[in-house]
Amino acid sequence: MTDTPQAERVLDVREIPPYQRHEIIPRLFDHLAVGEGLQIVVDHDPRPLRNFFEQVHGDDCRWTYLEQGPDVWRVELRRAA
Repeated sequence: MTDTPQAERVLDVREIPPYQRHEIIPRLFDHLAVGEGLQIVVDHDPRPLRNFFEQVHGDDCRWTYLEQGPDVWRVELRRAA
């Protein structure tokens, strides 16, 4: 029997108010198992969110830019440990 990887969740937050984004994204990350990822789509560079994840999760969160504007930014968050 072979394990097939689950599809990575993609969350487009462009229509969600910022204060709600900052509640939803950390909760979703907290529920990821080691090795699982979450993609976030936003209309600006989510640098403050990256700073938050670096402070709270350190090396446990792998942050990768998949697309860098100018209109759409796509970031992958992956649980490392």
